Amino acid sequence: MSCGKASCQSGGCSNYDDEQPLSPTRPPVTITPNGSVNISGDRRQLPSNPNICIKCKLNDAIGGRFGGGDDGRFCKDCFRGSLFGKFRFSVTSTGMISPSEKVLVAFSAGPCSRVALQFVHEMQDKAHKNFEASRDKSLPVFGVGVVFVDESAARCVPSAESDEAIQHIKNVLSDLAAPEKLLHIAPLESIYALNPADGREKLRRLLDAIGDNTGKEDFLMHLRMLCLQKVAVENGYTQLVLGTCTSTIARHVLTATVKGQGYSLPADIQYVDARWPVPVLLPLRDCLAREVSLLCELDGLKTLAMVNGPQSGINALVSSFVSLLQEENPSRECTIVRTAGKLTPFSFNRLPDVDDPKARLASQRRQKRFNIKSDEHTPPESFCSLCNSPLHASDSSSLGSFSDEQQSAESFGAACCSSCRFQILPDDSLSMDQFYGLLPQPIMSRAAICNSFINQRLLREKIQDFLLSDSEDGG
Repeated sequence: MSCGKASCQSGGCSNYDDEQPLSPTRPPVTITPNGSVNISGDRRQLPSNPNICIKCKLNDAIGGRFGGGDDGRFCKDCFRGSLFGKFRFSVTSTGMISPSEKVLVAFSAGPCSRVALQFVHEMQDKAHKNFEASRDKSLPVFGVGVVFVDESAARCVPSAESDEAIQHIKNVLSDLAAPEKLLHIAPLESIYALNPADGREKLRRLLDAIGDNTGKEDFLMHLRMLCLQKVAVENGYTQLVLGTCTSTIARHVLTATVKGQGYSLPADIQYVDARWPVPVLLPLRDCLAREVSLLCELDGLKTLAMVNGPQSGINALVSSFVSLLQEENPSRECTIVRTAGKLTPFSFNRLPDVDDPKARLASQRRQKRFNIKSDEHTPPESFCSLCNSPLHASDSSSLGSFSDEQQSAESFGAACCSSCRFQILPDDSLSMDQFYGLLPQPIMSRAAICNSFINQRLLREKIQDFLLSDSEDGG
């Protein structure tokens, strides 16, 4: 039927415009020349250009040049701001660095440690500018030092490669603006109080006594931490910053699970680890290795790949497995760390109480948020003599037959966790005696303290029923 209009030549037209006026919920749409849309005065960005940064919506995203993933949807400035925001949140929410601190950054010349150093430098640079601009100069600027652990003696790395790494680190520090950072070069064999030649020989003999490749890699990691702690203590540093990122933690979660280190796992994956003389901080805990490497490429931060020698065993197998998972789903590493983060941390996974009210408040907030045990409600932990991981009650029960005076290879092995006993310590008694005689003094001293502490705790548990509580004490 005709609509009745003289100009209409159709016999099937329905007079829609006359019978149903335009709905107010669907106003006219106009597109402006700059690519935005105007809906009744409301301007919205059309999703027609996927290469625009999803945050600022002004600059091109970096994904087209550097690959996909969520990080590729930001422009260079927004991506850098996002990564630095993760770092800054880790520092501020846990009260990691206060103006009175002296921070030591562990530097390996790789991407993660390079970004950690860069971000710490930027925080120090801003604090220094604020200090210079202030009138009273009342707020000091925290100090920063850099340490490089030379593992060439343990990994049989050519001296030329080690010298190249050291020169590279010196160039990186010289390019940073003031304040100046003091550089510490620490050979791994320096954990022995011997001359360098004797220390290298003793270190090689100690590592040769470990037959398991996984155990040897893990033991090298423990020795590296001892070396970092030695430099930090001797030079008066109060915090030790590591460049450990989400990707590294994800791999550690799986390897620790496979090795039977589930009880001690929560201790290693937190922002703060204060079981050491100098607390260890992980401000890059929420950053992926892919993001860190991308930032180094975008900002032109020079890195150096160190040859760690042939890697085999559980660590290499898990690393390949996680890499495969990450290729299939870029969020797998974050999922692993987020799942492991539900485990209850230990009481030492927070910084000790300080006089700074802001730092103390940040520590209290984090304890509440992450359900960290407080010292008042939990007994002190006992630690493995070798790797310093918290010991489960079943691991320390075997020490009941040893007294404080019986510090020997046998008592030392009994004070180690099950993972160290299985993968690092030799099986036969003769090899164990030789291994025990080659251990550096820091491990021996810690073993004596752990042995004494465990025996005291076991003795207290035996006489617990005969002790008077505070309410029963008549004094």
